[in-house]
Amino acid sequence: MDKIIYRSINLNCSPSGAFEFFTVNERLEKWLTGTADVEPVVGGKYELFWNPTDRENDSTIGCKVLALTKNKLICFEWKGPKHFKHFMNNVRPLTNVAVYFAPNPEGTEVHLLHTGWRDTDEWEEAREWFVRAWNMSLNQLQKCVEKSES
Repeated sequence: MDKIIYRSINLNCSPSGAFEFFTVNERLEKWLTGTADVEPVVGGKYELFWNPTDRENDSTIGCKVLALTKNKLICFEWKGPKHFKHFMNNVRPLTNVAVYFAPNPEGTEVHLLHTGWRDTDEWEEAREWFVRAWNMSLNQLQKCVEKSES
């Protein structure tokens, strides 16, 4: 069975605008997280906090940017929420998210791949949870871009 999460969406903005929604803290905080602390350089932090008062849980604390090509690609480590933390957040390598930005006539195609899933029932449960989470988050991103474009 394929253990990769793959989602793509079209955004009505330029590739540089789409890229900023994954690399600029204020933009990430509009659609994905409560607080973002991202340093968009290879080796920089990719830390998102859904509950900023509990920084150790429901966050990507300690995650790093793995690859970056401005306006084209960002790849970063990813951690699981509190209920998957005991197995997802202590493995090496962590799961990884790669996001590709491709211009098209309507704006930008965004391709997201979340990889690194292991082959146990609890990992599959976490993967299925993230399929739903990424669907909701990317829908939120589309709405956010539409709002900022209008």
